[in-house]
Amino acid sequence: MKSRNATSVTSVEGARPRVRALATVPGGRDLDSVTQVGSPIASSSAGASLWGRRRVLLLNATYEPLTAVSLRRAIVLVLRERADVVHADDNGLLVHSADLSVPVPSVIRLRSFVKVPYRAVIPMTRAALMHRDRFRCGYCAAKATTIDHVVPRSRGGAHSWDNCVACCASCNHRKADHLLSELGWKLRTTPSAPKGRHWRLLATIKDIDPVWTQYIDAGAA
Repeated sequence: MKSRNATSVTSVEGARPRVRALATVPGGRDLDSVTQVGSPIASSSAGASLWGRRRVLLLNATYEPLTAVSLRRAIVLVLRERADVVHADDNGLLVHSADLSVPVPSVIRLRSFVKVPYRAVIPMTRAALMHRDRFRCGYCAAKATTIDHVVPRSRGGAHSWDNCVACCASCNHRKADHLLSELGWKLRTTPSAPKGRHWRLLATIKDIDPVWTQYIDAGAA
């Protein structure tokens, strides 16, 4: 897996930033930095911040989406031969030590099947509701930025899947504490609780890597 094209991360001053050792692999080698094939990453903090912000989709051995793990955890699973890289980063990012290079993964798959307890009730989170409504306002289909209670809580409405919709700022402001009948408004669709195990993932992740979609959609089937 070693690459001759790996270019070390460089800062504006040309110094190579250090990232805490990721994992010790056979032979005592530590993965300690991030590089990009073909061109250096511009910022000295780019490599370090990658560890904090990057999430990797973890699939079961059956390709069922399980959850999103940190980049550090994903690399450890791959190095310990518990998972394989299904899709690597499109930008050619690598995690490497002095003599080992590993592509930064976007999707990994467990080599052995794990049984996951099924949760009948999907927790309603902001992220999950936004995904359910595809980030579109339940009233006008504009880009949603907030959540609205169809029947306002001040008027007895519940904080539940069937009484909450994604909403744009304009509609949220205009609706305020009114009932839809008072405004003559109608919902574009009837809100309801989503179904499918993949919602365990969508309930916790706001931004989805486009390459994940094929697995998440398959999990919803």
